[in-house]
Amino acid sequence: MSYVTMYTTSWCPDCRRAKTFMQARGIAFREVNIETDESAEDVVIEANKGRRKVPTFEIGGRYFACSPFNPVQLADELGISLNQ
Repeated sequence: MSYVTMYTTSWCPDCRRAKTFMQARGIAFREVNIETDESAEDVVIEANKGRRKVPTFEIGGRYFACSPFNPVQLADELGISLNQ
């Protein structure tokens, strides 16, 4: 699997759920808070066709949002088993 970048905010419960999901499965990721990184916010808005959706993920140049958090979708997008 390619390296995962996760765009988040500090207040987002879906971001916390996604982080917990990936950590429980040993998925390494880099977290970027769009509240403190203006260029990251621009990336999220562009990736989501004008919408500020978090969490948004980037894997190998491909972007997708997982909001509301959906473990089935995230497992599928990451190419991993849903179960630990």
